[in-house]
Amino acid sequence: MIRRPAPALLALLAVAPALALGACGHGKDRPQADLAASKITTIGVNSYLWRASLDTLSFMPLLQTDSNGGVIVTDWYINPSAPTERVKVTVTILDQDLRADGLRVAALREVNQNGQWIAAPVKAATVQKLEDAILTRARDLRRASLAG
Repeated sequence: MIRRPAPALLALLAVAPALALGACGHGKDRPQADLAASKITTIGVNSYLWRASLDTLSFMPLLQTDSNGGVIVTDWYINPSAPTERVKVTVTILDQDLRADGLRVAALREVNQNGQWIAAPVKAATVQKLEDAILTRARDLRRASLAG
């Protein structure tokens, strides 16, 4: 049995192209926006911040990444020179623009005491250094794309 669409749906389908063209100002002279390369992306966040975050955290195992939501979560990383300490990092990209306040880094640290991992404070400078490294790398990536 073949079902036919309701008449209201057929009427909507008939006028939808005209409505869409009218809504976008088709036929009017509109200035073309100069989109920065950071806006031309298939992900939901700033591509420079995203790439820079992945590059900066490349030494750590990744647990979860979401390019549309802009979240990168690493697994626990144990530095070979400090085997009784481990760190886990979460980077959140908050904006599509390349801005310093468009990035948030959070870190967790644990120390091993008698075979048990115990939460320990993270130095504020550690998080700040990670943010600075990501932002510097993002600016370098942007400069390279504009120059080349």
